[in-house]
Amino acid sequence: MRPPVVPSGAQAEIKAGGYAAATTEVGGGLRTLTLDGRPLVAGYAETARCGAGRGQVLVPWPNRVADGRYTFDGHAEQLALSQPSEGHAIHGLTRWSNWLLVEHTADTATWGHRLHPQPGYPHALDLRVSYALAASQGLTVRLEARNVGASRAPFGAGFHPYLTAGSDLVDADVLTLPAATVLHTDGRSIPDGEADVAAAGLDFRGGRPIGAVALDHGFGTLVPDPADGRIRVTLAGRDRSATLWADAAFRWLQVFTGDGLGPEHARRALAVEPMTCPANALASGTDLLVLEPGEAFAASWGIVAG
Repeated sequence: MRPPVVPSGAQAEIKAGGYAAATTEVGGGLRTLTLDGRPLVAGYAETARCGAGRGQVLVPWPNRVADGRYTFDGHAEQLALSQPSEGHAIHGLTRWSNWLLVEHTADTATWGHRLHPQPGYPHALDLRVSYALAASQGLTVRLEARNVGASRAPFGAGFHPYLTAGSDLVDADVLTLPAATVLHTDGRSIPDGEADVAAAGLDFRGGRPIGAVALDHGFGTLVPDPADGRIRVTLAGRDRSATLWADAAFRWLQVFTGDGLGPEHARRALAVEPMTCPANALASGTDLLVLEPGEAFAASWGIVAG
């Protein structure tokens, strides 16, 4: 009898300079990332199904679309409500799809997926996500998307890693987050305004302990490092830290302490989600990209130990 299929599908593991990562057929996602055996992200077992979005690729939109409804180029669309508890479509269309392993070396893995037109998203995209490890740079992730259909395609992208600095809870960890604004949301987690982080009591630009603050917020007006134009977010524990960087294509960061995930996962790690657009962008148009037929998009982000 054949062994049972694991929930995350085939695995592509990579290693370099003490770093190791496991990437998956299901969703083309990042299941684990470690340095010298110590986790830099809160991942999940090969025998488990991904929960709470851990390490998932979020395309062709990140976060939520209110009621799954939007209008594009004069056409009203209705997406399947993949977050039925809130009545929203959430985190795109490919995170439970099978991706094809395009290339695999000792320190790189590339997964590809063709997203075909479907109800609510009548567009065709070719997608690739590449993972690479290097001793000096840690993990680098590159997403490529090309419109291979005949129509203009609205597009957004995000990723869903949970950073860990080795603490039992993130409350004592110091978060450094270079964002000047934060989104207000309504009772259904849909943005309805933007505020200064200081006025909202959520200013982490100088670095401060997370404490008891419950975070599930979209942060904007990101301030890049003048040395290379990258955004950097650091979670520092007592004896180690993890830094997520993202290039200029990612204009938003969703930050989530995991409250509500249950005692096994709540506040055990910090989701830091680089996004090209905020929640509900398909409907609001805020920082929404539009790919013309044949047009391509590419962006990179990564994680390195402190």
